[in-house]
Amino acid sequence: MGQHKGREAMDTARIWLASDAVHGGCHVWKMKRVQDLSDDGKHISTLGYRTEGWMPAVVPGTVLRSLVYNKVYPEPYYGINNKLDSHLIPDISETGRDFYTYWFRTEFAVPETFDKKNVWMQLDGINYRAEVWVNGNLLSMINGMFVKEVINVTDFVNVGSSNVLAIKVYPVDMPGSTAPKTWGAAGEFHNGGNGNIGLNTTMLMSVGWDFTFMDGIRDRCTGIWRGISLYTTGDVALRDPFVKSDLRKPDYDEAHETVSVEVINPSNANRTVRCRVRGEIVGEDIIFEQHVSLMRGERKLLTFAPADYPQLVMKNPRLWWPVNKGPQNLYKVKLTVYVNDNPCDSVSTTFGIREIVSDVNTPDGSRSFYVNGKRLFIRGSNWIPEAMLRNSDERTYAELRYTRQAGINLLRMWGGGIAESDYFFQLCDELGILVWQEFWMTGDTKHPQDRSVYFSNVASTVKRIRNHPSLAYYVASNESTEVSGMSSLLEELDGTRGYQMQSECAGVHDGSPYKQVNPMQHYEDTASPRGSRVNGFNPEYGAPTLPTVEILREMMDEKDLWPINKEVWDYLDGNGFHGMTTLYTDLVNQYGVSQSIDEFAAKGQLVGAVNSKSIWEVWNYNKLDYGSRFCSGVLFWYHNCPVRQVSARMWDWSLEPTASLYHTANALEPLHAQFDYLTNTVSVVNDYYKAFDNCRVKAVVYDMDSRKVWEKEARVDLPCDGVVNDVFRIDFPEQISQVHFIRLALENEKGEEISSNFYWRSKDKYEGKNTLTGPATSGFEDLQHMKHSRLKSSYKMKIANGRCLVDVVLKNTSRQIAFFNQLQFLNAEMQPVRPSFYTDNFFSLMPGEVKTVTIETAERNLAGGLILRIKGWNVETVTRKLK
Repeated sequence: MGQHKGREAMDTARIWLASDAVHGGCHVWKMKRVQDLSDDGKHISTLGYRTEGWMPAVVPGTVLRSLVYNKVYPEPYYGINNKLDSHLIPDISETGRDFYTYWFRTEFAVPETFDKKNVWMQLDGINYRAEVWVNGNLLSMINGMFVKEVINVTDFVNVGSSNVLAIKVYPVDMPGSTAPKTWGAAGEFHNGGNGNIGLNTTMLMSVGWDFTFMDGIRDRCTGIWRGISLYTTGDVALRDPFVKSDLRKPDYDEAHETVSVEVINPSNANRTVRCRVRGEIVGEDIIFEQHVSLMRGERKLLTFAPADYPQLVMKNPRLWWPVNKGPQNLYKVKLTVYVNDNPCDSVSTTFGIREIVSDVNTPDGSRSFYVNGKRLFIRGSNWIPEAMLRNSDERTYAELRYTRQAGINLLRMWGGGIAESDYFFQLCDELGILVWQEFWMTGDTKHPQDRSVYFSNVASTVKRIRNHPSLAYYVASNESTEVSGMSSLLEELDGTRGYQMQSECAGVHDGSPYKQVNPMQHYEDTASPRGSRVNGFNPEYGAPTLPTVEILREMMDEKDLWPINKEVWDYLDGNGFHGMTTLYTDLVNQYGVSQSIDEFAAKGQLVGAVNSKSIWEVWNYNKLDYGSRFCSGVLFWYHNCPVRQVSARMWDWSLEPTASLYHTANALEPLHAQFDYLTNTVSVVNDYYKAFDNCRVKAVVYDMDSRKVWEKEARVDLPCDGVVNDVFRIDFPEQISQVHFIRLALENEKGEEISSNFYWRSKDKYEGKNTLTGPATSGFEDLQHMKHSRLKSSYKMKIANGRCLVDVVLKNTSRQIAFFNQLQFLNAEMQPVRPSFYTDNFFSLMPGEVKTVTIETAERNLAGGLILRIKGWNVETVTRKLK
């Protein structure tokens, strides 16, 4: 569970009430269905209440997660367990809301150190409505998935002894069903079921969507899905600090900081409290303070503005920048409130000084973003939440670390999903990943019924995330309209970020494609009948990648893997949405018809690699003003798998990377030489805000026997944040082998190699978008007859700070290219160790080439033994136990 970052400990610690705090081998939390109880909250939240027959509960978590944990229902992500027709897991649309309405109960101790202080209970997120009972007292009714509730429980808890918290959690008011709507875009009636899920302020995709389980999640993610904690303050409390940065143009060398905080007097005594609030930008010798008087129960917004506090004008501030553009400089502000010079409460927040704006002053009226006065080419992706909200800090860290490795600089929080955790935003701040936040509405569902619930959830979320420099943009909805008053609310609560009503307006055009196409179509921009539009700003454009064979075996029974059971595979592909059993299989067969699932999965990685690299490199080519079209950005559809899927992306749900991750990382490296399969030209991309002169780009073509058959090099000056397109054309010899290879290298002015790239290509001619043809697509059967290559390997291992790092050195000791090599950490059961982080993977080595790959995983994964496996297309598989 992520720690709460916003409050400084005074003389007591924050106490988390979570299921991972286990006493005597038993879960702290227990749950029971409301239908099975006659007792009310007063009795259930009383000490001594007997809980025989209650089951352990996973908190944070959902009702269905706990039911699966207790084996009441099978794992929904396995095979077709979740399919409605399987009748294994009841759906709320058929059972009614009471079926998934549960009591959650826990007992907790309040330490003696909490005595004579105000005690607060913070509930970070419950879906959807909840009664909160403490020691027989109903203290709050929570409404909406994204509201944070803070309750003063001082008079209702027993300091120094045991207490009871009982929460009755209700599902969404309108669960919706998978029945098709009678309204919506032609051919797209299925997303969001009958649309009623949108009447709630919740995670809309829980009812089902085309790219994931069409049947949705059975309980609609009902539960205590975020943390609950206790903390104390003195007579006055502070809440929701906010720092507004105003950078002065044109040099961005002066920042005016406005700091605000809410001050609260929770006392029941009929008297006015005088207090002093002191602020400090830590480490910068900037201190400011203000006196304020508060009546009983009063709360005030206290503001420190540069006009009254000139020390808040910062000269030459250290700016925050996104990936590749500069350092991720962060500051910290701390605010403390004193009564009679005694500290009562203290809150802090990190913030970054930067300006992010956008406009449509572009050749085609498309939206373009600017950071600190410099235009930013968006290489983004669409973030999808874990469908059952089985989240953890470890999962968040792994997915964002993979994101940073890939070179993604913006994540769109898609409107059918959620508002992510504090830890998510903290990591985005540190990694330089921008965030586009949407607010839980889509064109496929109705709009929220209760405006007050919706706006309270928006306000709570904005106050929680607005200090993060990574937060770049607000959008009300996915492909729809807004709730009236949204823009004025955001201006009141924040006022420092841009806003647009929905994801496809104001210079952002419609998206596509979403599924598998012939990769050659990416190059000619015909990838979707709707018009894929490699220009302007495309919010959704993507393709799938098959998971590795080890992961496929975790998804379904072996009998369903091979021969491919279309029913099971299609269910794990959004009812066949991405075409994994059709077009994707046809593309895999271009490498030769497979005889086993192992062979099919290995070849499937080649298709996924080409899918990803072709998309990103086409957008590189057309970056900003340099290409034949004007492009300001693209958001890959979609980023992370919500469930186990045969249509994975850069990694699958289990956090095992696919070839797509490393080929995306190659395509999005800041200095990059690339090849165009349609024009046979070589271009060079620079993503840095600095120019590089006197570089050299080299291309070498090898035949199937790894003989050099063509080579060329050229001098190139790389403009700042630009592209040099069509530096030269590769003229492939007429008599070249059917399958051949291209290695590109980029050298700096000193002759040092700073980037390399590798392609496999066939002689097949591209005959149009409705065919399965082309040099990136078809005619790769001859690869099955590639000559054997040899790899020599060695490794060094070290352990530090709970992490295990292994440097693996590989050398190709043969005269044959070692093609498409993969390294894996495995456990004693020969299963992938997840998450593990590889600096590179699924790569090829030229004859004589040496490469070092660093692999990192948690030290705890060493328990039971750690095995390194090295395998490749034409090399002998080697496994060795690490010592």
